[in-house]
Amino acid sequence: MLNNFPLWPEQASTMAHRVDALYIFLLIVAGLMALLVCTLIIYFAARYRRRPGIRAEQIEGSNALEITWSVIPFLVFMVIFAWGAVVYFKERTPPADATEVYVVAKQWMWKVEHAEGQREINELHVPVGRDVKLIMTSQDVIHSFFIPAFRIKQDVLPGRYTVEWFHATKPGTYHLFCAEYCGTQHSGMVGSIVVLEPAQYEAWINGGPNGPLSATGEKIFAELGCSTCHRSDVQGRGPNLEGVFGKPVQLEDGRTVTADENYLRECILDPGSKRVKGFQPIMPTFQGLVNEEQVNALVAYIKSISTLKSAPSSRTTARAASASDANEQAATHTNRSQVQQ
Repeated sequence: MLNNFPLWPEQASTMAHRVDALYIFLLIVAGLMALLVCTLIIYFAARYRRRPGIRAEQIEGSNALEITWSVIPFLVFMVIFAWGAVVYFKERTPPADATEVYVVAKQWMWKVEHAEGQREINELHVPVGRDVKLIMTSQDVIHSFFIPAFRIKQDVLPGRYTVEWFHATKPGTYHLFCAEYCGTQHSGMVGSIVVLEPAQYEAWINGGPNGPLSATGEKIFAELGCSTCHRSDVQGRGPNLEGVFGKPVQLEDGRTVTADENYLRECILDPGSKRVKGFQPIMPTFQGLVNEEQVNALVAYIKSISTLKSAPSSRTTARAASASDANEQAATHTNRSQVQQ
């Protein structure tokens, strides 16, 4: 009978144990303090009750006692603060090699797109034993992505990306809720997190009809004419996007920002807000011309060419291998220099 009413919700991620341990500590501290206060109230009420023939006396304060009941709670609160800070920063710092999944919240559903191209609605398939990073935005109002079994919750905001990550430890299907009131059908904005064994996940992720998200972004990039300005040579009228993701960018107003997902998103929808130094404000805004899924695809494509920039391309490698004389080697060196510019 008690198995149907577990004292603690299921723990299915690496974060769940950390959150539960801190929460149990808070319950123990609060319970002990409540018990101490109640015990002292009862004791003092009985010990110093009004009795015939006994008059109340003024009692001088005790510096030692006052210091004790000030220092001990302070130390306990500092332990809670430090412990909570460690859990918070761990929860808000996704690993660099985490699998990335894009999530778009909409009244009243969750739209999910994997880097490999698989798309889902109100479901998220992930592998067990792997870090997963969710890059989330809202199409309308504020939502909140909440997985109780993983002990993670993150607000999903319109007009920007928010990030959360998890590492599932147990295969199974877990509840997904919206934890922020978002309209009349808020209670129906639910879904499932399906955690699969690695082999099952690979079969599922490779079984879809769609191509990689970055390939979709490359197609949109060409259709919008972005490639005419954002070129890899000195003729481009816009910044070279190869290798830009994750790197510092010098702006026209003197600021230096990091080219993360939110920066790329802002440059697509409001290019004049953070203009790169040395370039004219000729890029039009694409606000209203591309939807959230297309923005995600464009961001994924720019991130993909940033990754490829760090490794030599197969074409460059083949050209270097086939060079048999000094002229060909010099020409290859010139081409490489132009690409790096």
